Amino acid sequence: MFDIIFEMFSYTFLVRAVIVGALVSICAALLGVSLVLKRYSMIGDGLSHVGFGSLALATALNMAPLTVAIPIVVGAAFFLLRLSENSKIKGDAAIALVSTASLAVGVVIISFSTGMNTDVCNYLFGSILAMSKTDVYLSIGLSIIVMVLFIMFYHKLFAITFDETFAKASGIKTGVYNMLIALLTALTIVLGMRMMGAMLISSLIIFPALSSMRLFKKFKSVTICAAIISIVCFFIGVIISYLYATPTGASVVIINLFVFVIFYMVDILRNSKFANKTEVVNA
Repeated sequence: MFDIIFEMFSYTFLVRAVIVGALVSICAALLGVSLVLKRYSMIGDGLSHVGFGSLALATALNMAPLTVAIPIVVGAAFFLLRLSENSKIKGDAAIALVSTASLAVGVVIISFSTGMNTDVCNYLFGSILAMSKTDVYLSIGLSIIVMVLFIMFYHKLFAITFDETFAKASGIKTGVYNMLIALLTALTIVLGMRMMGAMLISSLIIFPALSSMRLFKKFKSVTICAAIISIVCFFIGVIISYLYATPTGASVVIINLFVFVIFYMVDILRNSKFANKTEVVNA
């Protein structure tokens, strides 16, 4: 096993991918807990489709992908938040509206520029070879910003996650912190898209949070567990991808699914044992 790991790290592109992937996995897991609890987890899927459209636009204009995608996806995140809060188009409907429109625009742009080639598959499903040095440096910087902001405003984010009405009544500017969550989510989606792809990036947000919720109930415990699950699943997924030449993004998602099933079964067994003990005590 160690020989395989040393062999993997002898390739520069894999080192880049592992560094960026680990940071993005942590960021996605931290934000995923709040998004899942607020029933807004599908925003990741919607923003990833917006990211696909922006990457297609960057390709057509021959511009750096991240410099085009970041402002567009951040703007879309704010738009989705406002659209959901202030109009008759709520939650999932707003996300579906924006995501499908963005995906369609991206496909049209690509069909008029480069055509449906390998680059399109990389955008949709990710490619471990897609990370350039510039992408790595930018991704590291933005990932650190996301984690620092999350830690700085942890208590405020905790408050608006569980009871936004009470948080607002207690003087917390809920609108500002909802926008902060949208901003951090948008940045994380853009950073992870190059590796995971538009179709799979939302899994990094959803799976670790759902898995950790099977075993833990406290917000801090769930968040820490989700981050650990996310980074471990990413490393295992990369190793499997390297050994069997499978797509990296899909390998990571399958490992996350496998872990979720394990945690789900453990939760069922734990609850059944507790129920049996309760029946014995009552008897």
